[in-house]
Parts: sequence; structure tokens; C-alpha cells
Amino acid sequence: MPRYARTEREALADLMLELGPDAPTVNEGWTTRDLAAHLLVRERRPDAAGGMLLPPLRGYGEAVRRRLAAGPYAELVERVRRPPRWSPLSNPLTDELANSLEFFIHHEDVRRARPGWLPRDLPARQHAALWKRASVLARVALRRFPADLLIQAPGYGERAVGRGGERLRVVGAPGELVLFLSGRQRVARVQVDGPAAPAERLRAASLGF
Repeated sequence: MPRYARTEREALADLMLELGPDAPTVNEGWTTRDLAAHLLVRERRPDAAGGMLLPPLRGYGEAVRRRLAAGPYAELVERVRRPPRWSPLSNPLTDELANSLEFFIHHEDVRRARPGWLPRDLPARQHAALWKRASVLARVALRRFPADLLIQAPGYGERAVGRGGERLRVVGAPGELVLFLSGRQRVARVQVDGPAAPAERLRAASLGF
């Protein structure tokens, strides 16, 4: 069985080392150093990781992330590359489920912040795995969006979502849809068909978690 969490993690770590600590990412205001620290908090600091989802804990989580980010960069990346087996997110039973999407997205966050990037030619099985995640993301991220939306990945599937109203169709490869639905619309190569006003609202909407 392919282990996309492992391969995306390795590729991200290699790229972060190649580019150094000050390279930009798609995440506004974050460098590769910031991203590495975020990933360490997520996997290694359950006391602080709650700040990613719970506003009352956000200040503490960010303080922990900043302290980690101040460490030697090569060590940060090496710790990202070699996650702890005790972590609820990276042990052998949960790694693929918890991390295949996370590391695909963050790998692209670094790749697509560079000039001249192009989409990768992914294997069909990875496209299929990403479509499963994209269809779930669509249901969560767009459930309240005021339109009748059809999310399509040609050759992989489609999902109808939204609250109803004007009709929009979003078409793209599964990985591009994942990026679009996780709030990275500006770097996702998808086609949005439908009336201009709701299409622009969708492209500017705050999506993801």
C-alpha cells in the first residue's frame, strides 16, 4: 500500500533544507522556519496543538510555536522528517490517515511560493486518495456557502455541496481541489464556472479549517 504521508514528508523536509529557513510559503507571513515549527507543535506538543482549533488556546500555542522556531533550523527540519512513534498523529496506525493530506498541502505551500512552479505529475493512486479527502473537505468547507456547488475531479468523481442558490461548478485535479478547499484558492489550478459574483466570492472565501 502506498505511503503518501511518508513520501510527502520526506519531500517537504528535503525542499525545506534546500531552500533554507527564510524561504516564503503560501501561508501569508510564514517562512519555511515557521512552517517547520508549526508541524512540530502539531505532532509533538499536544498541550499547544489545541490552539490551532480553539481560540482560547491560540496565544499559548503560538508562543510555543515561536519558541520552537527559534531553534537551529536543520534540527527543526530533521525532527519534522522523523516524527515520534508515540504521537497520536504519527504512529504507524494513524500516520497515513492523519498526515497524507497535511504533508501534501504543506509540501505544495513551499513549492508554490516559488516563481515558475508547475503542478506535479502525481500517480493515479495518489490522485484517487486525494479525491477521497477532497470530497470530504468540500462537504465541510462549503456546507454553508450560499450557492449550489458541484465539485468535479474528472475521472475520479464529483460531489454536490452548498446551501443552495446560484449554480457554480469547480473543476480540477484532486490535488488542486484539495488546495482550493483548504483555503489556497490563489495557487490552486481549478476552473470555476458560473455567475461572476458568486464565483469571485468563492475564490475569496475563507475556506479550510
